[in-house]
Amino acid sequence: MTSEFQPPYVPLYGVSSALQTGGFTLLHAADVQRWLPASPTELDALHAGWNDLPPDAYLKDGGRYRRRRHSCFVVDGAEVSAVPHRAHWQPLEYNALHGGMQRWFEPMQPELLALPVWGRLLSQVGEAVSELRGRQPWFVEAHSFRIDTTDGIGRPTPEGAHRDGVDLVAVFMLGRHRIKGGESRVFEADGPNGQRFTLQEPWSLLLLDDQRVIHETTPIQPVEPGTLGWRDTLVLTYRSGGFQGG
Repeated sequence: MTSEFQPPYVPLYGVSSALQTGGFTLLHAADVQRWLPASPTELDALHAGWNDLPPDAYLKDGGRYRRRRHSCFVVDGAEVSAVPHRAHWQPLEYNALHGGMQRWFEPMQPELLALPVWGRLLSQVGEAVSELRGRQPWFVEAHSFRIDTTDGIGRPTPEGAHRDGVDLVAVFMLGRHRIKGGESRVFEADGPNGQRFTLQEPWSLLLLDDQRVIHETTPIQPVEPGTLGWRDTLVLTYRSGGFQGG
């Protein structure tokens, strides 16, 4: 049996210093609710949209384990602006498996983006990256993911340990259903040190300085063979200067 390492959560007042010194930070769900701020009811309403995610048609490993949507925004302080729907593109330097492809995913549902909590969420994460890099407009890609065990195993990061080519990555753990595995691993990009832990708590949050660390998540399996399980996350990437791919 594999040991499950607990996330090294930090208190709210330590978010900025943890990012600056260690390259990543973790928040308990209760602190996330205070930080955004958001009520459990608001967050549940947002997570409801994960029951309507189309299959990812671009998986080069032939898998059927990933469902997702994708939308883009510009965040400038408290101002959040949606941009016309665009492809998700990454260079091969950052995604050796799916880089160099224009991947046109279905956009996130309009009723979710109209929720007041959505704008607060994007703006607050923007504050975190502005403390790290300086205040400026941020080009944000939002990904709603469900990784499931349709094929008996699901791979949250089929590309392996990687950077995303952005300034900050935010991973909100939304929920786990009848699975084991899915361990998060964060390593120094230019050194030997790293940490491993399993995010279990709905609406806990992992923030990553993408210029300093690489990250991956191990595969998931169903708790009972032959049953369907899944892992839901909201992944936001914040980049200065423009979106990747122009």
